[in-house]
Amino acid sequence: MRMRLLGFAAAVMTAVLATLGSVAQAAAPGVDGQTCVAGKGTVEYDAIDGQWVCEGGTYHGEPID
Repeated sequence: MRMRLLGFAAAVMTAVLATLGSVAQAAAPGVDGQTCVAGKGTVEYDAIDGQWVCEGGTYHGEPID
């Protein structure tokens, strides 16, 4: 019984954290590709996060909208 309760609690915590991570990522202001390049950066695909990001320059690490 205790193992089931711990498993359920872990599943709920994982679901909550995954949802919060998605919301935080969606709420983060991004830049467009032209703004990234104008700031001396390059637009690259980040396979780990599954999104386009600005690498280098003024907007380094910002997600591309």
